[in-house]
Amino acid sequence: MEQKGFWRKAFDLYYDGFRSMTLGRTLWLIIGIKLFIMFAILKVFFFPNFLSQKAEKGHEADYVSSQFEQRALGDAEHLKDK
Repeated sequence: MEQKGFWRKAFDLYYDGFRSMTLGRTLWLIIGIKLFIMFAILKVFFFPNFLSQKAEKGHEADYVSSQFEQRALGDAEHLKDK
């Protein structure tokens, strides 16, 4: 008898499980549609590429580090005032 590897066993498990599903296929279809809506459609409308609007091309890391520094200094000054 041939020894099957982990990945082959995992594939066989899922393949046999999906093949014998009836209601599960519909549920997986609904899950797939919801994931597509969340990651493809909502990202376009609600999560614009903020970094490309604020930082110059190639200097994104500099912009992010400067924002971290400014916010850290602002928080330190805010705490010092109390």
